[in-house]
Amino acid sequence: MIHYNLRCDEGHEFDSWFNSSAGFEKQAKRGLLECPHCGSAKVDRALMTPNVPRKGRITADKPPPAPATPPVPSAQAVEKMAEHLPDQVRSMLQKLRAEVEKNCDYVGPEFAEEARRIAKGETDPRGIYGETTAEEAEALAEEGIDIARIPWVPRADG
Repeated sequence: MIHYNLRCDEGHEFDSWFNSSAGFEKQAKRGLLECPHCGSAKVDRALMTPNVPRKGRITADKPPPAPATPPVPSAQAVEKMAEHLPDQVRSMLQKLRAEVEKNCDYVGPEFAEEARRIAKGETDPRGIYGETTAEEAEALAEEGIDIARIPWVPRADG
């Protein structure tokens, strides 16, 4: 995963994560990126400052500390957050939902098991979505399997 600072053509700055630099380029080219402030689809990478440690250097005998695994919010917490979203954010999440439903396979409550099968190479890699408990999501994160929980807002058409 790669973290980018982004800027829209109106000068608003925000950040986002991407699978790769090519992933960013592909999404930007297809117009899938939108400014959360004004909704502009003209988004490009902004100048980023390097993350340089203040003192000491990482050496072969002093590896970098392992990144902390961020807590995975519960489905109820995510839904509660979605209730209080600004209209532009809700619209972006509706577009995201439509893209996920269009391009990924729904695996229902078997999400955690299917994510593990994909990670282990036991089944073809593909985008999936479904349901999982907070405990299962935490276990996937601890196993190094990247997942994301997004607010599943009602569809734009209904």
